[in-house]
Amino acid sequence: MGGSSSIGSFSILKVSGTLTSIGNKIDIGKNVGIGDFAHIGGAGGVVIGNDTIADAYLSLHPENHVFIDKQQLIREQGVTRKGIIIGSNCWIGAKVTVLDGSQVGNGCVIAAGAVVNGIFPDNVVIGGVPAKILKEI
Repeated sequence: MGGSSSIGSFSILKVSGTLTSIGNKIDIGKNVGIGDFAHIGGAGGVVIGNDTIADAYLSLHPENHVFIDKQQLIREQGVTRKGIIIGSNCWIGAKVTVLDGSQVGNGCVIAAGAVVNGIFPDNVVIGGVPAKILKEI
């Protein structure tokens, strides 16, 4: 975990990577709280801003498989890595999945069960599959 002097509490946190491709850093801000059974993949890099809280089963996947060539196995086509950025002072509901390349602004609320795949501004409520802006705060 990167650069913070004070990290929130974690019940169970699983951080993934591979020995052949460690990937980018995971930078968790100050006073962050993450619920049970979280999965944070570090391959493409993850940044979580200060004072953000997340419920159980948060799942962050900053890597995506390439599947363009139908003549080649998907696992042999490589991956892309754009990373994930989650702003400060956010509340992330239970069982939220955030996909590679996603950016969530400061002061956002992400509804339980949402699948986030995109770029969202500050101070909005996000929800759905795929996630969209439900309202401004």
